[in-house]
Amino acid sequence: MCRHLAYLGPPVSLASLLYDPPYGLLRQSWAPRDMRGGGTINADGFGVGWYPPAGDPVRYRRAQPLWTDTTLPELAAVTTAGAVLAAVRSATVGMPLHETAAAPFAEGRWLFSHNGVVRGWPDALVPLAAGLPLRDLITLDVPTDAALLWALVRHRLRAGAPPAEALADTLAGVVAAAPGSRLNLLLTDGTTVVASTVGHALSVRRRPESVLLASEPFDDDPDWRPVPDGQLVVATATGLDTRPLTVA
Repeated sequence: MCRHLAYLGPPVSLASLLYDPPYGLLRQSWAPRDMRGGGTINADGFGVGWYPPAGDPVRYRRAQPLWTDTTLPELAAVTTAGAVLAAVRSATVGMPLHETAAAPFAEGRWLFSHNGVVRGWPDALVPLAAGLPLRDLITLDVPTDAALLWALVRHRLRAGAPPAEALADTLAGVVAAAPGSRLNLLLTDGTTVVASTVGHALSVRRRPESVLLASEPFDDDPDWRPVPDGQLVVATATGLDTRPLTVA
């Protein structure tokens, strides 16, 4: 079912989020502690996106398991950022294994990730997909539920919707079309993170100057708090708002 995280705050090394924690994404790629809803490991690719001091985010994605990559550990040790989104993937049966299928998906300042599954894929989302511009459909990164979810969110962002509204509206449509889906989404522009809990887990660790949202806590710090199901989270480095989602 994938695992992912988003961080905002003072610059930290990528290694401190991916490799150093005892239950970080490295360990979650082969021994996750919470894989509710299916799957046993997250070995079908990974990705990390981070925001440099200026310009759009940088991404590093691969189709291989995180533990087999020999380049990223050195890169992560010397790269720091104050905004990061990273994920390890457990592909739904029948979906392609390619680096373009690994989160984060991106456009401009935006990074996006989906942890979960859309029930009845692909037929359930045909009516929603029909509302997208044809160009968006024929240029999808990859034919997966996560890529289409990103296209639906991105379409709303392009139309000027605030990120929380873009995510909430997309979720309402998907839940109505595909009941029982698991939709733990992360969306960030490097300043704000918007996240959802629909049928899947999310935990938050707040500090005075930082926030960390993750599918599962990567250590035993008592500051971690679970987010109840059916919530929308809007976080900045210094603020956190959790509100109920209005979905069918």
